[in-house]
Amino acid sequence: MMRFELTLDHVTSIKIDPYMNVDAGTMAPTEHGECFVLDDGGEVDLDLGNYERYLNITLTRENNITTGKIYQHVIERERRGDYLGKTVQVVPHITDALQDWIERVAQVPVDETNETPDVCIIELGGTVGDIESAPFVEALRQLRRRVGKGNFLQIHVSLVPITSGEQKTKPTQAAIRDARSVGLVPDLIACRCTQPLNPTTIKKIALFCDVNNEQVIAVHDVNSTYHVPILLDDQNLIQLLTVTLMLEKAIIPPIHVKKGQDLWNEWKTLTLSQDRLFDTVTIALVGKYTNLHDSYLSTVKSLEHSAMRCNRKLNLVWVEAEALEPAANSSDPAKYHKAWHDVCTADGILIPGGFGARGTEGMIAAAKWAREHKIPYLGICLGMQIAVVEYARNVCHMKNAHSVEVSADTPEPVIIFMPEGSKTHLGATMRLGVRPTVFQPGTEWSKIRQLYSDAGQILERHRHRYEVNPEYVERLTEAGLNFVGRDDRGERMEIVELKDHPYFVGVQFHPEYLSRVLSPSKPYLGFVASSAGVLDQFLIPKIANGVSLNPTQEGK
Repeated sequence: MMRFELTLDHVTSIKIDPYMNVDAGTMAPTEHGECFVLDDGGEVDLDLGNYERYLNITLTRENNITTGKIYQHVIERERRGDYLGKTVQVVPHITDALQDWIERVAQVPVDETNETPDVCIIELGGTVGDIESAPFVEALRQLRRRVGKGNFLQIHVSLVPITSGEQKTKPTQAAIRDARSVGLVPDLIACRCTQPLNPTTIKKIALFCDVNNEQVIAVHDVNSTYHVPILLDDQNLIQLLTVTLMLEKAIIPPIHVKKGQDLWNEWKTLTLSQDRLFDTVTIALVGKYTNLHDSYLSTVKSLEHSAMRCNRKLNLVWVEAEALEPAANSSDPAKYHKAWHDVCTADGILIPGGFGARGTEGMIAAAKWAREHKIPYLGICLGMQIAVVEYARNVCHMKNAHSVEVSADTPEPVIIFMPEGSKTHLGATMRLGVRPTVFQPGTEWSKIRQLYSDAGQILERHRHRYEVNPEYVERLTEAGLNFVGRDDRGERMEIVELKDHPYFVGVQFHPEYLSRVLSPSKPYLGFVASSAGVLDQFLIPKIANGVSLNPTQEGK
């Protein structure tokens, strides 16, 4: 019998979104969840963040295709005269452009080896039958013919609902029938269900959808999303993929085989240990979009990565920022007091990114509580700006200090609009993508610098159009707010930190975009570790007379 193991092939991914937007940059988080930012500044669907996290790869804006983007591409070609006077149509011009785009991007290296990927995962969002999805469905049907047998595998994802205790297969049967009617024939059917599929359910789906039993993959709810790869492995998904795509013919260097096996073993050890954890760490996330948790998906994932590394169960408490404001005490006293109870009893307080004035006073109040009561605090982008405003008001006695985003006429604008930003066009006009942050001289004491292994310079992804006003930096610094990190020109403030505090850090960048399951983001790791009381384990040892004063688990 042939033996199939998890080895390290090079894998890339493409996400197709049928909406008309060119990218996800101008959509509110409450529409499709967070906007994920890539190294090249691409503002893309949050699913690309999932692919980067799970596959440990670095994608580009080209890996996200939208209706707006592909139509823009074809229209630009038509304006140049590339179609030689022909009538430009959805078929063949849009469908051909889609296929060409996929084949080109699938060949771009995405990992540290800089080698061409062996496999490209393509996710088509939406539902079969949607008008807006039709050109993409047709393009993928043609792509299957273009690349040939053994080079294309289709997985259809379907929901198996439970009604009165019975697992219903009719929705899946109807979905597969619709897919086949437009030329898409599934090789595997992934069935989402709250419970493990019964053998009779699997047989029924296989029978009426004309596939073998082993081609029906049960993806039921598990304790953690990090258990899903193990669930799929238990159902021989690797064998199915290897046979269908003829991956057994791929020549994989032994060093990559071993790396893949080691990675898989580390994944299982770390993620399965979650079920055996008893100690918890409670984090209060004070945000603007708490009614849709996917608005902060990367933030949540970074907290989960860090909690696992600290051997803690994450207890994430969602706090609506507006509920912390005095007005809420009048309109809804119960909500107001519960929100403050959640903040006051949390082990750590996190204020993530966001835009607009709503809820900012509640965030400022939460930052003040964290600073004055020595509660670990992490501010991301807007959260860093909130920390600066709070410090200016309550420590520097600048009572009118504010951000011009919230109060355009404030007499003490400690947060300003970036000079090079556009106030007329919002799409792709922010400070985007990976940029360097330089730790300043004399900041060797900094906890956040130690978490980055005392690196002189770091690279993190950005997405913002407001920044700390340089005119107030000296005054804030003299009052004790340390700007330990700046951009490579020394002009923009990137990291603030309080020295005499367990952990009070604000970063202008978004470190959650680079957090990985086996390599948590450093600011988040420090924040969660401090909240759990184990920060010393992750700091660089202080040496006195050749003896370590705080033995660590450096590198963990």
